[in-house]
Amino acid sequence: MLDLYHADRDELIRIILAQREDLAVRDRQIAAQATDLAQLRSVIAQLTERLGALEQTSKRPGPPGPGSPSGMPGLKPGEAPERAVRPRKRRKTGYGRSRMVATDQVIHTLDACPDCGAPLSGGSVKRTREVIDLPLPQVVVTEHVYLERRCPDCGRRCVPRPELNAVVAGQRRFGHRLVSLLAVLREEARLPIALMQRLVRTLSGLELSVGAIVDTVAAVAERAHPVLTSLAAQIRASPVVHVDETGWREAGRNGYVWTFSTPTIRLFRHGRRTKEMVTTVLDETFAGVLVSDFYAAYTGYEGGHQYCWAHLLRDIHDLTAQHPTDAALRGWATAVRAVLTTAQVGATGTLPERWVVRRRAEADLRALCSPWLERTAAQTTLCRRIVTQLSHLFVFVTDPAVPATNNAAERSLRPLVVARKISGGTRSARGTTTRLALASLFGTWRAQGRNPYDACLALMQSPHSEQLR
Repeated sequence: MLDLYHADRDELIRIILAQREDLAVRDRQIAAQATDLAQLRSVIAQLTERLGALEQTSKRPGPPGPGSPSGMPGLKPGEAPERAVRPRKRRKTGYGRSRMVATDQVIHTLDACPDCGAPLSGGSVKRTREVIDLPLPQVVVTEHVYLERRCPDCGRRCVPRPELNAVVAGQRRFGHRLVSLLAVLREEARLPIALMQRLVRTLSGLELSVGAIVDTVAAVAERAHPVLTSLAAQIRASPVVHVDETGWREAGRNGYVWTFSTPTIRLFRHGRRTKEMVTTVLDETFAGVLVSDFYAAYTGYEGGHQYCWAHLLRDIHDLTAQHPTDAALRGWATAVRAVLTTAQVGATGTLPERWVVRRRAEADLRALCSPWLERTAAQTTLCRRIVTQLSHLFVFVTDPAVPATNNAAERSLRPLVVARKISGGTRSARGTTTRLALASLFGTWRAQGRNPYDACLALMQSPHSEQLR
């Protein structure tokens, strides 16, 4: 190797000229590759446009729907055509025919023959009939009387301690069973307070005030604080967590409710719509994969991340609906869906095979989006988003535990969204805390397939338990 520090002037000039020739050759190669790349992008754009045109021409016009008039202009639309009735889906179990375990038995027999009047005895079972009924709840008021007794030896007055933790909480009047019933009616049935009053009064004759019901439901949320702390720890230890948010008004002020979900856990928090909510719940101890939509609060997350394909496909569908005559956009949308389908089909086999499928899907999606990054087209914004977040779109291919959509978080938020549409939110911070605590508890019990009444009763009887099971 030539020592440049001791080379003479002619040798240095010769080296510089050779490097100039190499740079010129590389510049020509780069220019040729740039030309080829531009041609390939143009070909991709032309092919997607042709694909969209072929897809449009291949669609045959169907019969007019109920909202599309046929015939002369000005005529009212005709009736919708009759559709073939699909056969009913057969149930796995005949729930109407399955018998329960009898809790009581009534024997029906005749003592004498209806024809001759001869006495009858013995007999065999001819048939049975099951009658299921539900007795009305009965209010039981138990008065606990504590007697004071005096020791005959030392004179001490002895009174038993009020150990009623398995029956009632603290100094409250309502027992655990009534408290659990009110919590189930409020959260599981989503009944308003006034309707809960009427229902309890109708079934049992018990008169409850609005304040008593509100305070009782809030007591369940207060007793669940150790359980909610345990749920947050389990969320951080989960390999996959779904996150989503929705609007929630508190005392007339706008806010947001966040959900952190796994297949067996639901955790809800109230706060602002900023990325600090994610980092607060999922701190540095979380080492799993975050599944979310494309909201900006999630873009700065540095851990494993899977963006929701359902949201992306929905945006693509809305964009094609806004530009129905854009054949290039329609073909591009079809090609993107084809890439996703191929990735889903190939997400099987060994881990090396999955990585091959993932790299191929990322390369295909990048090639589809590259022609539209520098032009002014309807899909330019979506293409830039896809290219920016490309490394977080196919995590589900290499990790079987990660789904391709964020539907789990959407489903966990649905009960709160329904409650918000009815009530508009909560009136105080205590109301928000109670609502979200009950949503976390009952949502978790629902996901685990547990009986909500039994689970709530067990929680009230053991309020300091650190686990739900």
